[in-house]
Amino acid sequence: MSLNRIFLALFFIVFSLNISPIMAQQSSAPSLMNSPKTYIKPPYLKAGDTVAIVAPSGVLRNKYDVIERARELFKSWGLQTVVGPNVFNQNGHFAGTDDERAADFQWALDDPKIKAIWCARGGYGTVRMIDKLDYAKFKLQPKWVIGYSDITAIHNQIHNLGYESMHAMMCVSLPNDETTIAETISTFKDAIFGKQLSYTLKGSNYNKPGMVTAPITGGNLTLLHTMLGSETSIDASGEILFIEEIGEYAYHIDRMLQSLKRAGYFEHCKGILVGDMSKVRKNPTPFGQTIEEIILELVAEYDFPVAFNMPAGHEKDNRAMILGSTVTLKVEKSGSTLIFNE
Repeated sequence: MSLNRIFLALFFIVFSLNISPIMAQQSSAPSLMNSPKTYIKPPYLKAGDTVAIVAPSGVLRNKYDVIERARELFKSWGLQTVVGPNVFNQNGHFAGTDDERAADFQWALDDPKIKAIWCARGGYGTVRMIDKLDYAKFKLQPKWVIGYSDITAIHNQIHNLGYESMHAMMCVSLPNDETTIAETISTFKDAIFGKQLSYTLKGSNYNKPGMVTAPITGGNLTLLHTMLGSETSIDASGEILFIEEIGEYAYHIDRMLQSLKRAGYFEHCKGILVGDMSKVRKNPTPFGQTIEEIILELVAEYDFPVAFNMPAGHEKDNRAMILGSTVTLKVEKSGSTLIFNE
C-alpha cells in the first residue's frame, strides 16, 4: 500500500473516531429554541409569614408614615413585617450608601425567617449595588422579591438565576385613601397569596393580533436598556417581553428600543406586552410618531403578537405580574387577555 493510501486510511479512521460522534451528538441534541424555559417559583405567602421592607434605591426622607401604612396593610392580611436597619438613611439621592443598601438587601436574602422582600420605592440606585449581592442562601430558600421601576435591575438578576419574581406595587404606592388604588392592592394580595392572576385589557387598533403561551419577562425600559452588555441583561428568546416607562421623550423611547433590537432582544421573542408609557415629555420638535407607532415599526418584521394597554407601571392602576411565570397572551384589536398559568 502506498504512503498516500496509508495516510488517507488513517485520516478516515481519525475522522470517524473523533469527528463523527460529535457531529452525531450535535444533530441529535434538542434545539434550545424549542425547549421552553421554566423558572423556579418561590413559595407563596401564608398568614404569619414575615416580609422584609428594604430600600435599594432612592431616599425615603419623611416617609415614616408611608412605611407604617405599608406595615398596617400587611398586618391586616395576617403578615408580619420587619424594616431594614438602613431604610431611612440618606446619602445624597439614595437611601444610604451603596454598601448600606446592599447590606439590608443581603440580610433580607439570607434570613430564613423572611419569606418575601418588599422594596419600599424605586427611583435610582439599585444598579449601583446589585453586584454586591450574594444569592447563595436565596437559592437554598427562594423568596419573592417585590417591586417595579428601578427594581427591574434586581428582577433581571433573579430572572437570569432562574427564579420568578413579582412586578407589583411598592410601599410608596400606598396613598392615604387606599380605595383610589383598589385594583392595584387587590391584585397584589392575590399575587403574594398565590391566587391565579388573569387580566382583560382594553382593545387598541394598534394591537397586533395573535396568541402565545410563554414565560413573561421585562420591566422598566430604561433599566432594560441600562443592563445591555452586562451579566444582568436578559435574554428574551422564547419569552414575552413586558415594557413600561415614565417621563421620557419619544425619541428617548425610540432610541432605547432600537438599542434593544440591535442587541437581538426581539430575534426570538414570542410577544410584546406594553404597559403604561406615562408622562411622555414633549420635545420642541415633534417626533412624528406615537409611542404605539414607534413600537410597531420597530417589530414590523417579526410575526409575534403585540398587546397595548396593560395596566402596569407608574400609574395608580398597577396590576401585579409574576415575572418568569408562563402566561397565555391572546391579542385581538377588540381587546386582549393575559392569563398566568398556576
